[in-house]
Amino acid sequence: MLDDTSILITLGGDGTILRAARVSAGHNVLILGLNMGKLGFLAEMNPHNWQETLSSILAGNYWVEERMMLQASFFREKELKASYHALNDVVVSRGTLARIVHLATYIDGYYFTTYHADGLIVSTPTGSTAYALAAGGPILPPELRNILLIPIAPHLCLDKAIVLSEGSWVRIAVSTDHQAILTVDGQFEVSLRDGDEVQVQASPYVAYFARVRDRSYFYRTLLERLRESY
Repeated sequence: MLDDTSILITLGGDGTILRAARVSAGHNVLILGLNMGKLGFLAEMNPHNWQETLSSILAGNYWVEERMMLQASFFREKELKASYHALNDVVVSRGTLARIVHLATYIDGYYFTTYHADGLIVSTPTGSTAYALAAGGPILPPELRNILLIPIAPHLCLDKAIVLSEGSWVRIAVSTDHQAILTVDGQFEVSLRDGDEVQVQASPYVAYFARVRDRSYFYRTLLERLRESY
């Protein structure tokens, strides 16, 4: 369906762009967002400038921004059940009950620590301004290719964010006496049981964005959004 598509224009908020990134993964399609939502971290156009911006891009006056994605694989009894791609983050967390889960976490095959928490966020630099930021994680420039680990409401365990290299992979073993969930980009969830495992690593795909603003736009946008929140 997207093999002959060169540019995908989205109308909506950042959530729409996240879905577009997953749908277009592996097709080398440029994404161009028209922000009709609230935040618009990822969109290049807004209702006031879309005609000018679109004309520039169609005329070839743009640059391409590449953003890394994550691949999450879900295992039950050592059997691969499903695999997903994410632009923002992959989250393993508790279900509806307000009870912590125990998440034994391995980095590159070696045991790292066990998080006793509401959950664990595995984020890209793109996702560092989303759920990861709300959980106290650092803000990373979008062009970096790092993986963030941020615990959610940790209890008597490591409570700091960890920055990993792009080549690292993370395995999370779930221990719980109730339900846990796997969430991808905050848009859909998978029920997890005790003993299930989730492996997260850099996706072989990247998201391509068409940009007309200069390359320092990220920091200006970030400050604008922070001012708007106060």
